[in-house]
Amino acid sequence: MLYSRVEDTHFPQNRLIRLRDRLLDLRSPKVMGILNITEDSFYSGSRIASDKELIQRAEKMINDGASILDIGACSTRPGSKPVELKTEVKKLEGAIRILRHQFPNIIISVDTYRSEALRCAAHAGADLINDISGGTLDPMMIPTAGELKLPYVLMHIQGTPETMQLDTGYQNVFMEITRYFSERITLLKEAGINDIILDPGFGFGKTLEQNYELLQALDQFRMFGRPILVGLSRKSMIFKKLDSDPEHSLNGTTSLNTVALLKGASILRVHDVKEAIEIISLLS
Repeated sequence: MLYSRVEDTHFPQNRLIRLRDRLLDLRSPKVMGILNITEDSFYSGSRIASDKELIQRAEKMINDGASILDIGACSTRPGSKPVELKTEVKKLEGAIRILRHQFPNIIISVDTYRSEALRCAAHAGADLINDISGGTLDPMMIPTAGELKLPYVLMHIQGTPETMQLDTGYQNVFMEITRYFSERITLLKEAGINDIILDPGFGFGKTLEQNYELLQALDQFRMFGRPILVGLSRKSMIFKKLDSDPEHSLNGTTSLNTVALLKGASILRVHDVKEAIEIISLLS
């Protein structure tokens, strides 16, 4: 019975995502492992400081069941300032080439909102675009994505990572994000991008209460007929509510990821792959 809720098809869904010469089948949920090659990540346990550590962390995630590795070289935590573009590009290119060589069959997602970084990452071997800005922070992002013909994770954000928590005013957070998705999907399709994954952007320009309101309404985003990605892992909506910190938020992450799966999430973006895989197994 639980599995039927995870696999609910009340809304027509496009669950097959084209990745270069293969398909990502999201008819059953998948796990995306987070690889941060920046010293400014909000969760200290996710920071990677060397190529050796990158390979070890990636190998563990793959062995634990990750289908996708999401690599980022520019922190987007609340209040963060962007690193220089050349620094981001250099780190992304090097790390992606290493991962593609060591793990040729793994799906690699690039976490960037800059078109030049995206282009370089794609040429280095990235398969998937994870853009926290939905193309709002770089006018060339969507045209570049269309040219590269890679699937696109469309996330909602209000403002920039540096300013997003300073303006969290919405008349209706769900309706405004719904309107945002509708408008951005149109732009993506006009650029030739049809493989689109939606991410409501938990923690990106939302209050604690708004984040939980979105989680409760998550299943309604299936009206778009697109897979849904959720990034709840160790975020402030967990540790602030529990009066804790990111390092002690795994149990809370597991709890909220369970809710997300039961409300139709297709991809869990996490720091802790093994625990996320266990949730999916228990609900199957």
